[in-house]
Amino acid sequence: MGKLTEQEIEAKLLRFPDWEYYDNAIHAEFEFENFKDCFSAMSRIAFECEALNHHPNWSNVYNVLSISLSTHDDGGVTNKDFKLAEAIEFIVEPDEE
Repeated sequence: MGKLTEQEIEAKLLRFPDWEYYDNAIHAEFEFENFKDCFSAMSRIAFECEALNHHPNWSNVYNVLSISLSTHDDGGVTNKDFKLAEAIEFIVEPDEE
């Protein structure tokens, strides 16, 4: 797949305003109404991760979900990370376009 350059990553992030690039990964944090809604989104994201065979580093505290994406086999951020970020955005913010 191939690791993206920092310039390529920053250009792609223009389409993902909730995401930031640092520590060799793209990161986002999403806040939900409550724990149930957060966990529901995590479950839906898990199905996308399995379909893409790409799994995030993530954590959840009550209603906040923190996600970091990096393709470990390629040593950094790849198009695969942005494909998963796009799926995540669709799940957590389906009404926004």
